[in-house]
Amino acid sequence: MPRLATPLAVTLLAALLIGAGPVHPPHALEAAGWHHAPWHGLQPARFRPLGDGLVVEAQGQGSFVWRRVQGEAGCLSWRWRVDQGPPPTDLTRQGGDDRALSIAVGFSGWPPGATTWQRTRHAMAQTLAGGHPLPRSVLVYVWGGTGREPAAFASPWLHGLGTVRVLRPAASPRGQWFTERVNLAADWRAAFGADPPPLQEIAIGTDADDTGSRVEARVEAIRFGPCR
Repeated sequence: MPRLATPLAVTLLAALLIGAGPVHPPHALEAAGWHHAPWHGLQPARFRPLGDGLVVEAQGQGSFVWRRVQGEAGCLSWRWRVDQGPPPTDLTRQGGDDRALSIAVGFSGWPPGATTWQRTRHAMAQTLAGGHPLPRSVLVYVWGGTGREPAAFASPWLHGLGTVRVLRPAASPRGQWFTERVNLAADWRAAFGADPPPLQEIAIGTDADDTGSRVEARVEAIRFGPCR
């Protein structure tokens, strides 16, 4: 995957990704509150709103949509399904790391001990991103991978500012809805060793360029709220 991107950094997303420039989105996406952006160097995938969610389609393409969120980190829930997607890939390394779906949550603050090098890379990405303020830390939740990845691992793209969790490996059943609920505050603490900063944005992405795969997927019922 030929990208050096941080939006969501991200995530990542990631809205996570060093080197992402704007894609002018269809009016329906804008009306639903989403902004479409590419992975650097890739042809964009297709996103369209449906009900309270999104339909994602690609053929060897990759991109993401993002929108602003505010508030303290609590829990995030959603449901998703993949009808077609890439085969298992190694998500722990750069290149060849296709995935059907990723959901990246960006935060406004740095991890403790963020280095001058990390901040400089982020500043470079921010210059490329223009008026889109990039998150300073990211949690990424993925449908894809081999299923043999660690429970949580550093994103190979986010230079220590992002952590990835595989919730559904690529071999998960196709055409079936799965409901997810993650504790963002607990995951940020586990990733970075401190209390989380405020939320900044969420990004939903797909990536199928390395395998040339067909992606047909949906995400809906995205909800931020307290953990009860």
